[in-house]
Amino acid sequence: MMTLSGEEILSAFARLNVLVVGDIILDGYIWGVVDRISPEAPVQVLQWTGESSGLGGAANLADNVQCTGCRTYLAGVIGADEKGKELKALLRQAGIDGEGVLQDPSKTTINKTRVIAHQQQILRIDREERSPL
Repeated sequence: MMTLSGEEILSAFARLNVLVVGDIILDGYIWGVVDRISPEAPVQVLQWTGESSGLGGAANLADNVQCTGCRTYLAGVIGADEKGKELKALLRQAGIDGEGVLQDPSKTTINKTRVIAHQQQILRIDREERSPL
């Protein structure tokens, strides 16, 4: 039995073409600090400190595959909206071929926003349509 070195295995990835198909999601993160409870209702008050976006769902998988050195292609449907534009820009930055990502004006780009305080997720807001393509 022939044993390959780690270097040989990693160099083999560069010869692979991988197609990822699935739900393409724009992940959002709202960061902040909680140091009080609202006087109006028993809920935490988040003092906003920042926010960021990243690739989620199949786009996250494509990004992980891309990091191994494979030529990565992504296919799926997103909305023809601002979140869709942001997602396409993130795909370009990651070097992922997004030619198979269709922008449908009748759809909303899936967006899942996590609210994080003190390194802990306290809430997730999902914006998505649950209808067949």
